[in-house]
Amino acid sequence: MSRKVRCPVATTLDLVGDRWTLQVVRELLRGHNRFNELRETVEGIPGSVLSARLRALEAAGVVQRRFYSDHPPRAEYVLTSKGHALGVVVGALATWGEHHGKHDLALVDSECGHGLNVVYHCPTCDRSAPRSRVRMVEA
Repeated sequence: MSRKVRCPVATTLDLVGDRWTLQVVRELLRGHNRFNELRETVEGIPGSVLSARLRALEAAGVVQRRFYSDHPPRAEYVLTSKGHALGVVVGALATWGEHHGKHDLALVDSECGHGLNVVYHCPTCDRSAPRSRVRMVEA
């Protein structure tokens, strides 16, 4: 797809902007790495759609397929560092959903158990930036 402006939001949505892909990433982040686990935990996803999403994520370098059995061939899917970076996207959606929708899951710190917020952080200045200062500008 060719665009006048290469918007990072649109670029990301080209890969993960369908109904299922971020739910697959969510489950991979939760440790469900095998096809059957993903089919069970991503409620309602058809097997053919799951296969297609995993192939697309693998082609994009978001997941890596590893075989854990040769006979019959069985694979598990592991997030790459690029895939783990989508955790903040999933986290931001989870935080929004906790505040504005009905939910059965929550984003928490595994050590203290408290809920979390996703924040903007400037790595150059090493400081948080409030939403009021965040802008999308031409690169």
